[in-house]
Amino acid sequence: MGSTKEKVSAIGVGGWHLGLPRVSEKDSIRIVRSAIDRGINFMDNCWDYGEGISETRMGQALKDGYRGKVFLMTKIDGRSKKEAARQLDESLKRLQVEMIDLVQHHEVLRFEDPHRIFDEEGANQALLEARAAGKIRYIGFTGHKDPQIHLHMLKVAAQHDFRFDTVQMPLNVMDAHFRSFENLVLPELVREKIGVLGMKSMANGILLKSGTVTAIECLHYALTLPTSVVITGIDSMEVLDQATQAVESFRPLTGAEVGELLARTAEAAMTGYYEPFKTTSLFDGTASNPQWLGEEPKRLQDLFSR
Repeated sequence: MGSTKEKVSAIGVGGWHLGLPRVSEKDSIRIVRSAIDRGINFMDNCWDYGEGISETRMGQALKDGYRGKVFLMTKIDGRSKKEAARQLDESLKRLQVEMIDLVQHHEVLRFEDPHRIFDEEGANQALLEARAAGKIRYIGFTGHKDPQIHLHMLKVAAQHDFRFDTVQMPLNVMDAHFRSFENLVLPELVREKIGVLGMKSMANGILLKSGTVTAIECLHYALTLPTSVVITGIDSMEVLDQATQAVESFRPLTGAEVGELLARTAEAAMTGYYEPFKTTSLFDGTASNPQWLGEEPKRLQDLFSR
């Protein structure tokens, strides 16, 4: 995983699906433990998934010795130091652990997000203190909106002499055609030896509705890229079987095979219609719940009010 020297599985379990109403607590625990038993050790989650249900269920699943078998990641939405620290402590309690391997700033979707996060009263200060206290090991960020915002986040971090351990972003066969993270951000992460966490390989099944690709093709495409892990949503044992099959049958796609997939998906992908996380706010939890971000820096509020 980048320059961390951590070894993670090619496929990771996405936490959002574990808290869906159609997935029972019993089934979510079975999915997580079965995935671990099959060798999947990367666990993804977030403070806001299912109003905490996803983390709580994963915490239950990681009992009985399973915690020691996984690389555990979660995300926080807070942009202020105070709110980020509060959310992190809630995540630790829900997951029933004393330490989380990786915590990421979630949904970096706006150009102002990096500045809020790296403010002296910002969220990264909370994560640095948590790391020093042994609550977390690594720090990363996620986003799904625009590769230019990812690049801006990396630039602002560098200005504060900070280097992320990981970056999570959409990597799929349609991304290559529209506002592409693969073309713009991925080369920078590889150059900087930052762990690449791929997500939205099927965009919650939306890519499959285009009728141009299969689930296995989507996973094989993402796995062919220089990803540390491809995080995929798993809401049933059948979908877990699909993910397992994708890994067991995987071999890196040839240049010709990649070209054929890109040609097949080009027309459907051109406008971003099948990647609505880029073109709408439907996937933006922090847009619907701005209170999750916390307050703006007080000194800037004071400046504004003068």
